[in-house]
Amino acid sequence: MFCIRTYNQISAVGLSRLAADRYQVGPDVKEPVAYMLRSHKLHGEPVSDELLAVARAGAGVNNIPIDEYTHKGIVVFNTPGANANAVKELVTAAMLLGSRRILDGMNRVQELTDISDPQEMAKLLEKEKKQFAGSELAGRTLGVIGLGAIGSMVANMALELDMKVAGFDPALSVEAAWRLSSRVQQTESIEALLKQSDFVSLHVPAIEQTRHLINSETLRRIKPGAKLLNFAREEIVDVDAVVSALDDGRLAAYITDFPVPALLGRKDTLLFPHIGASTAEAEENCSVMAAEQLMDFLENGNIVNSVNYPQTRMARNGGYRITFANENVPRVLGTVLSVLADHDMNVIDMVNKSHGDMAYNIIDIETEPVPEIIDAIAAAEGVMHVRLV
Repeated sequence: MFCIRTYNQISAVGLSRLAADRYQVGPDVKEPVAYMLRSHKLHGEPVSDELLAVARAGAGVNNIPIDEYTHKGIVVFNTPGANANAVKELVTAAMLLGSRRILDGMNRVQELTDISDPQEMAKLLEKEKKQFAGSELAGRTLGVIGLGAIGSMVANMALELDMKVAGFDPALSVEAAWRLSSRVQQTESIEALLKQSDFVSLHVPAIEQTRHLINSETLRRIKPGAKLLNFAREEIVDVDAVVSALDDGRLAAYITDFPVPALLGRKDTLLFPHIGASTAEAEENCSVMAAEQLMDFLENGNIVNSVNYPQTRMARNGGYRITFANENVPRVLGTVLSVLADHDMNVIDMVNKSHGDMAYNIIDIETEPVPEIIDAIAAAEGVMHVRLV
């Protein structure tokens, strides 16, 4: 029986994938081997020796102490792409709201409470409609910074709206490249993208390298009158620099899912209450992906969509499976194989992958290992969290 503790409200669609005869799941589960969560912050919380994995039902993992968990051998999963369509649709709405004075017009209509005659109302609105004129998206250039699951969908969506699209992503994966339309112009730098874009949409993770990626220096290079959209993470944008750029007119508008007090009351901002992934479909998709990734890891030792350990998968070919994480240094795997050889354990198949200073291994052997073998592997220098799966 695998015990999984849940935090936040995890969609029942995903939780239903965890069969009751193999999983005990809930917020009050004792001695969990895994967590499933959304926004709950784990920083500073004690970590038990039994904890093997954390699954975040969403893309961002800044609520999880990644470095600490990595060096304890705890695998952290996220669900990239599961909420991509929800964010893409909200970005589309944001660009439309940012180019047409839709909200101003709707608010004006709601003010006409003293008019009871429909014809009088229609006549007045016809007279006033010029003040709510906007511009069309077609023919404008959208710059997309970050072309992963969400960024590539936003780029493709803009093309369908007859926009021009420029993209920048120095770490573009092969998988993301396949998703991306060939009509997206790849730029060599953020600066080159900013100079030509009427709209700039951010879709990069919040890591040290992207903190304040948009700052006073980059905003000096942006096309005059451009509109900046941030539906990725608050930390990517230096808000003080954005306020200055809005004040001096270099930036026409800032549209974001991460409101802060400094932006309130401005007519050149559109502030959303962090609802990028707030759809029933996105929550279901995230919970299903998180549950299935945990199941595959706990039952088979496979790792898919981890942010701190390498993607490592191997089909079951019979026998018994040993998995272990280790520091990515020489001789660790050789030591483990020597332990197996010394106990006459024949290896059927194996895979070894590395990610930064960590490595992960799956080894299938013909006969069931005695406890002394597992203990010897665990005692090898650099090895952590050995499991017989």
